[in-house]
Amino acid sequence: MKKDSNTNIIICGTGGQGILLLSDLLGSVALKEGLDIKKSEVHGMAQRGGSVITHLRFGEKVYSPLIEEGTAHFLISLEKLEALRYLHFLSPKGILISDTLEIEPLPALIGEMEYPKDIETRIKERLKKVYFIPAFQVAKELGEPRVQNMVMLGFLSNFLPFKEETYQMAIKELVKEKFWEINFQALEKGKSLAKRR
Repeated sequence: MKKDSNTNIIICGTGGQGILLLSDLLGSVALKEGLDIKKSEVHGMAQRGGSVITHLRFGEKVYSPLIEEGTAHFLISLEKLEALRYLHFLSPKGILISDTLEIEPLPALIGEMEYPKDIETRIKERLKKVYFIPAFQVAKELGEPRVQNMVMLGFLSNFLPFKEETYQMAIKELVKEKFWEINFQALEKGKSLAKRR
């Protein structure tokens, strides 16, 4: 994306996945690179497992934080069903980046519905630019499942015009020092996932 035009990013997933931190980090990176940012978040059900979505917009001048349906340049989902749930926000030319992770929502857990088995197929039928990546699995291999969001951010960074050091500065600003190194590692792992495609 170019720095001189607004970029619209929807980030979604379930409670406890670090979606708000991911959104804050990305906003901080854009701000440090001299851009205007606006952000809005909807927590849905506050407990772990409830749906969470954030709207993030950055550019030379941004007037509203809300992204209209069909206008997002990126949809970043930390859970596969949530990607399908919020797909309507994405522009037809937009890019979907979703974790392959499946977290069954409460209705599926209690037998009221079945978790869809064909999510990836349904999404690929509607979009040209789709990336399903094993971010949660990579985070587990690093020994810290909570850095799934950083793996996702690392992958997304390949599509954005920001410097690598700016991401590291934002992490140092928003994450406790004892977690810096694991977050840097997760960011790099996510970035390198794109090189394997």
